[in-house]
Amino acid sequence: MDYCFRSLTRFSISTVLLAILLSSFSFTCTEAYDALDPNGNITLKWDIISWTPDGYVAVVTMYNFQQYRHISPPGWTLGWTWAKKEVIWSMMGSQTTEQGDCSKYKAAQPHCCKKTPTVVDLLPGTPYNQQIANCCKGGVINSWAQDPNNYASSFQVSVGAAGTTNKTVKPPKNFTLLAPGPGYTCGPAVVGKPTKFITPDGRRVTQAMMSWNVTCTYSQFLAQKTPTCCVSLSSFYNDTIVPCPTCTCGCQNNITHPGSCVNANSPYLASVVNGPGKNSLTPLVQCTKHMCPIRVHWHVKLNYKEYWRVKVTVTNFNYRMNYSQWNLVVQHPNFDNLTQIFSFNYKPLTPYSSINDTAMLWGVKFFNDFLNQAGPLGNVQSELLFRKDKATFTFDKGWAFPRRIYFNGDNCVMPPPDAYPYLPNASSRLSFSLFTLLSMCFSVLFVFVFV
Repeated sequence: MDYCFRSLTRFSISTVLLAILLSSFSFTCTEAYDALDPNGNITLKWDIISWTPDGYVAVVTMYNFQQYRHISPPGWTLGWTWAKKEVIWSMMGSQTTEQGDCSKYKAAQPHCCKKTPTVVDLLPGTPYNQQIANCCKGGVINSWAQDPNNYASSFQVSVGAAGTTNKTVKPPKNFTLLAPGPGYTCGPAVVGKPTKFITPDGRRVTQAMMSWNVTCTYSQFLAQKTPTCCVSLSSFYNDTIVPCPTCTCGCQNNITHPGSCVNANSPYLASVVNGPGKNSLTPLVQCTKHMCPIRVHWHVKLNYKEYWRVKVTVTNFNYRMNYSQWNLVVQHPNFDNLTQIFSFNYKPLTPYSSINDTAMLWGVKFFNDFLNQAGPLGNVQSELLFRKDKATFTFDKGWAFPRRIYFNGDNCVMPPPDAYPYLPNASSRLSFSLFTLLSMCFSVLFVFVFV
């Protein structure tokens, strides 16, 4: 009996430990998964285009295959670890941030001798003799769906002290990508089919000597520990305006953390905004109850016989950030009957082809594609007109409000469902109206009978 009990105890403990291990494994595997863009990633292609006496020349291209998540200023930063003792002799279209110790090279000095180089894009306006195609954008890459003509960035690198054949060359390892902050996790370099290049005249195709592919996926949890945006709600049928949840992105605490926010009416606003941290990626937000850099407001505006209308407003509370090429992703079941949208661009996102309930919205070029920093001009807005589907349409139980909203690829915090503006109780209004009508009838009858 005692033996059986000990065996059962060991089995139970082993089962619990296995369950914990599996749960942690599943979390690691799914933390970067985005249900609205299940195949989204950034892919690096490392194409060796020629051999040199001590190494090779490669073109490295970064493709943003994410539908709505882009790389904003100050742009991407790419790093890796060399597999052997490679050096970078020269680069075009980019540069390393440090040269490292190149003292053993007496004649010609390499561009970089670090074991773990860090590479950044060159800025617009770089001399033409330092450029290649798709370079020199300051590290900014647009999303694939929003701007398919500008979803890639390239640079050329000449590598020395490396192999000179397909069998002796080794791919770099431990790739890291900041875009511009943390959030991306990169896998190992995988040998792929050699990339083919078409000449500008389209009459000749050349082929890389060897190609490696690296896939980087995004996790909002790794990018920041706190949310970056929130959603507020209102409607024409209820006077209640549901604000963003309190302390969504942090709490006002200028006592223990001075400078965590700034009042819009502060006389020192200009000096604080232009202070020492003006180039920092850390948001300097306007003091609000939610403390989020971005708020998206969804207002159910009008109800017609066959249509209904919504107004969407995006407000920037961040004094340190202008959002160029911003976008929204909104999930709502009535997007399959979107009739018209005013002053925003629209594209349906259908990762699951049978369901059309997700829309990507972004500004019109040169009109409202630039969301200014916090202040009087720090907002953009548009209206959406939906056709009613008699089988599903209702204003009851918060159906008219979105299921989720993303801003620039980050999931925004929604108010709790029980706080949504509710539809007034029609039966109570009807009962009250009948009671009033009966009272008036009895009053009139009383007057005719007794007067």
